[in-house]
Amino acid sequence: MTELSGHAGQLAVAVAQAHGVETMFTLSGAHVFPMYDGAVKATEAGDPMRLVDVRHEQTAAFAAEATGKLTRVPGLAVLTAGPGVTNGVSAMAQARFAGSPMVVVGGRAPNNRWGTGALQEIDHLPIVGPVTKHAATLMTAADVAAGFDTAFTAARSSHRGPTYVDVPMDEFFNVGSGDVPVVGADAGRGATPDSDAIERIAALVAGAARPLLILGTDVWADRADEAALRFVEAVGVPTITNGMGRGIVPGGHPLLVTKARGAAINGADLVVVVGTPLDFRLGYGIFGGKDGVVPAQVVHIADSADQVSPHAALAASASGDLTAVFDGLLAAVERARRGDWAHWVGSLQDTVAATAAKDAELLRAEADPVHPARIYGELVPRLADDAVVIGDGGDFVSFAGKFIEPKRPGCWLDPGPYGCLGAGLGAAIAARIARPSSQVALLLGDGAAGFSLMDVDTLVRHDLPVVMVMGNNSAWGLEKGPMQMLYGYDVAADLAPRTSYDAVVKSLGGAGETVTDPRQIGPALDRAFAAGAPYLVNIITDVDAAYPRSTFGI
Repeated sequence: MTELSGHAGQLAVAVAQAHGVETMFTLSGAHVFPMYDGAVKATEAGDPMRLVDVRHEQTAAFAAEATGKLTRVPGLAVLTAGPGVTNGVSAMAQARFAGSPMVVVGGRAPNNRWGTGALQEIDHLPIVGPVTKHAATLMTAADVAAGFDTAFTAARSSHRGPTYVDVPMDEFFNVGSGDVPVVGADAGRGATPDSDAIERIAALVAGAARPLLILGTDVWADRADEAALRFVEAVGVPTITNGMGRGIVPGGHPLLVTKARGAAINGADLVVVVGTPLDFRLGYGIFGGKDGVVPAQVVHIADSADQVSPHAALAASASGDLTAVFDGLLAAVERARRGDWAHWVGSLQDTVAATAAKDAELLRAEADPVHPARIYGELVPRLADDAVVIGDGGDFVSFAGKFIEPKRPGCWLDPGPYGCLGAGLGAAIAARIARPSSQVALLLGDGAAGFSLMDVDTLVRHDLPVVMVMGNNSAWGLEKGPMQMLYGYDVAADLAPRTSYDAVVKSLGGAGETVTDPRQIGPALDRAFAAGAPYLVNIITDVDAAYPRSTFGI
């Protein structure tokens, strides 16, 4: 550790930098001026802390959340007191559900005025406590260095998630001293998994006739993506991915059977789920069991013990450092005698091929209005292997999940299990900074765009070119169809028809165009990727071409 003296903002920035933070996302507020001064002074000392100021605090917080996902280093959002903090609560909740490492720093009314009605005086902790791993008020400048270190350490440790600290305004300006930590490469590494549990799971895998592996976000977050792919390829187990698990087994890999999801889940006799909760997306941990068939045995593996499902009937479970889990499983399975899975894998590969052939018809659809699938038929061939794809929407992003299979891990961002709209612009800002040489494609529903499109101004001011692709069906499509199914009518589900959202982007200094002809989608995307500016391709789509759902998330 190194002892440092300075005002509380300087101490806070120094600790954040020690934990690997390079960018601060914020919206200007006097309560947190010392954080800005700390960033400026760090820059003068030759250790830059980039400041990115946005137009709505939710965008700053969503940018920090996405930074945590993409870089696996805690993102940093600095929000002024009162409404600044409460505007960031949805992003904190999303981070809690998704296991995203981030630290939110809040302003706070000064101690010497507390209880007298100071501007934006409110105790934030009861508000943010339920959606964070750790929340604390650091009452004096002397508490700041250790308090920030605690917050960053908690955010980056399994199971990862958001943490929160605030500092009274008068103390933020005060001078103090504290220790700046030295953070090692193994910071946040999970516990060593129980060897007996690994042996039990390996025996189940070896004894299965039709095993299936499901990889989720925490496999990426725990830096176990390489170990997971080693396991998949060495053992030969068919695999489905979700969340930021997408791309761990690259798109087109013969063992990636996401396109045969229904057949795989309903036909498996053993399902091993790693790094994702057994929630509504995975049938709450019940796989198969249709038509009198015995449901599959289920194994749940998590990065920490508190993430192992408490509600599912499990044949076995394990927790801890996921690289150690995969390497331990691989060694144990290779020692065991296991059956021949060739027929099972082959049948799933046949289903994948049949699904891909069927999808190809939709991807080439000439329908007028445009079928959303046609957009992905044009977009997917134009995406580089390292493109970062961000989903912010309902039906339109569901189609993306069906048709886009990333080639690399860490390249897919979606709302996750919390299902929060409005995260897209913040995530796009974060992605362009974190991956400066990669394509960044933000997939927007026209409904979702209303939450954050003003932050195109942030993209423009900070010279952050992003391609935005909008499926504009002039409706809340995810609600319109189900409401019609339930009641025979819908209300509060329509938006203004064919709104020129690209004109909004242009007025903010970006570029864009409206597309109504499916044959013009490809050329428009080419112009967008070549523009070197924030560019919105506003594609008018068919509101009746709804994503075919088997669940509404309940």
